[in-house]
Amino acid sequence: MSFSSFIVQLLNGLAGASSLFLVGAGLSLIFGVTRIVNFAHGSFFMVGIYVAYSLVAKLGTGLGFWPALLLAAVVVGALGALVEVVLLRRIYKAPELFQLLATFALVLVIKDAALWFWGPEELLGPRAPGLSGSVNILGRQFPSYDLFLIVVGPVVLGLLWLLLTRTRWGTLVRAATQDREMVSALGVNQAWLFTAVFALGALLAGLGGALQLPREPATLEMDLNTIGAAFVVVVVGGMGSIPGAYVAALLIAEIKAVCIWLGVVEIFGYSVSFSKLTLVVEFLVMAVVLVVRPWGLMGKAQAASRNTGIPEAPLRASPPWYKIGAAALVAVLVVLPFVTTGSPYLTVLMIDLLIAALFAASLHFIMGPAGMHSFGHAAYFGLGAYAAALLVRSAGIPMELALVLAPLAAAAGALLYGWFCVRLSGVYLAMLTLAFAQITWAICYQWDGFTGGSNGLTGVWPAQWLSDKRNYYFLTLALVAGSVLLLRRVLFSPFGYALRAGRDSVLRADAIGIDVKRMQWTAFVIAGVFAGLGGALFAFSKGSISPEALHVGKSVDGLVMVLLGGIQTLAGPVVGAVTFTWLHDTVARNTDYWRAMLGAIILILVLLFPQGIAGAIKQLVDNKREADINKQEGTA
Repeated sequence: MSFSSFIVQLLNGLAGASSLFLVGAGLSLIFGVTRIVNFAHGSFFMVGIYVAYSLVAKLGTGLGFWPALLLAAVVVGALGALVEVVLLRRIYKAPELFQLLATFALVLVIKDAALWFWGPEELLGPRAPGLSGSVNILGRQFPSYDLFLIVVGPVVLGLLWLLLTRTRWGTLVRAATQDREMVSALGVNQAWLFTAVFALGALLAGLGGALQLPREPATLEMDLNTIGAAFVVVVVGGMGSIPGAYVAALLIAEIKAVCIWLGVVEIFGYSVSFSKLTLVVEFLVMAVVLVVRPWGLMGKAQAASRNTGIPEAPLRASPPWYKIGAAALVAVLVVLPFVTTGSPYLTVLMIDLLIAALFAASLHFIMGPAGMHSFGHAAYFGLGAYAAALLVRSAGIPMELALVLAPLAAAAGALLYGWFCVRLSGVYLAMLTLAFAQITWAICYQWDGFTGGSNGLTGVWPAQWLSDKRNYYFLTLALVAGSVLLLRRVLFSPFGYALRAGRDSVLRADAIGIDVKRMQWTAFVIAGVFAGLGGALFAFSKGSISPEALHVGKSVDGLVMVLLGGIQTLAGPVVGAVTFTWLHDTVARNTDYWRAMLGAIILILVLLFPQGIAGAIKQLVDNKREADINKQEGTA
């Protein structure tokens, strides 16, 4: 670990920070003005490098290289403007979480579009003309192109500062960041302002991707890998703060560089691998910053959005037809295995549907009634699954007892993480849950001796009497149905009403003696228990468990289920889980481009049912009931 290698690693960090800043700055601009948590921003980065690859091949690797990179950024900016006009402009009045669902569906569509156009192979671009060599720094060779990238970051930061502080358009953008309604009241064409900001944000992401062409190959995994890092940069720097994004990008990139430089270090006789921290260091930084300074390093409290959709009606007892329908559904689920004895795959699919319903119901418990948006709920699902597997494999505990203890392990994780999370709200709370989930994932992914590392754990089978899939199905049905019913019962208890009171008005709830934070913390733990039970059932159903069960993709799936069904209805998570899981299975088995088809279906459902599938059905029933009452009153 020489001084020269340390300096070179710091320079590598500066080069990486520039591209990270470009993506983060674009995402920060978009969120600051539109309040959209844009999951598709990483897709714009990915499209940028792919388009740059094609344009360089078309224009040539000589004089055409640099214009190709700039043109790729412009193309991505135009794509962003098209997305905003065609899709997002139609759903600005929908709840913000449904806008997030739309951008997630867009990720699926763009990924398969890239797969269709460029193929699945990695595409490595040529070296940058004029900067293909290296320079000697303290006796070590450092790429000339990376020195160029180090300069790009501050230059773009300066240009953005001039644009936002020295132009009328920039003044409007800064005003919209603080109060969108005020800008609209002044007569500013808010729609085109949103389009311009979204296009600029997409252009910056596309430029960040295009500039990576000589450094790394274009792959289809770039979208989700990039969006996670971009979220961290925006949150750590402060929502809507461009200088904050640059500081955060520098901080995270340099900490990663130092971890790589340290490698493996002996501390008190133990070997500590700092290089492994690179998988999770940005989320550690985000967790620390959010706990200490909730608004980010250079951010400040954002104006509360008034775009919350239709106000949620008070909880009411279920009408008789609802109870009859639920009982009939359970009866059908009990009879189903006997009717489909010739199709064991259907039994396996039904088990998956039931587990997904429990996972979604546990997430809805804190999202709907408690108003706590979680992007990391997979942590508790995974903790339950790993606890069940380890209890059976390592401790030799019977499967039945493991099913009881595994949810408690998930509850312990929720107890710890929830203590920090409930002190935040909105996007900041969601990002802190994401940080804790990714930290948990990294531990499971890298602890080879205990969790099996990236390979996970195998041989996690249920007890002998449950070896028949039908028996395991009935056990799953009983536990899931009982859990969903119990969660519903809790929501109709005084605790459930107190949760809703704290969600609707913290000040009023506190004034009547409700300890809102304690209630939310308790709800966090309850949700963790049932998510952990779902994870344990999943582990025994599949016979194995891997770190994918804790990854951000699993958390996003849970979000999609809840939002697709409807966050303002108690049946929503179950409807959304069944719909999403069934669509995923059906579409994936019938086409190679299943992501695009699934994304298109989700987009259609979002546009048609902005309150979710169950929410739309409930609204139709309520409207019909109200019309009947009005008709009866008119007749009388």
